[in-house]
Amino acid sequence: MSDMHSISEIRPHSAEPLTFAQQKVLERAVAKIVLLGELVGVSPDQMILLLDSGLTVGELLEYLGARTKQITGKRVPIEVGGEGPKGD
Repeated sequence: MSDMHSISEIRPHSAEPLTFAQQKVLERAVAKIVLLGELVGVSPDQMILLLDSGLTVGELLEYLGARTKQITGKRVPIEVGGEGPKGD
């Protein structure tokens, strides 16, 4: 959890590069977002277009959660800046 907290403190466009641990946490988070997107029919390219059009990462996660609810009838618990549900 401390790695995730450290990443959340980095300012956008920071001149400081990510540490190795921060990079690994970020890679795992992105992989999970891509997997969730694919499960609900949103490709990585579509997610990039949404982000480029002004959607924030938090809004993208809300959108993917809403798509999941539409498809499965259940809301996926998504935590922004936390560890997420147990069993990940």
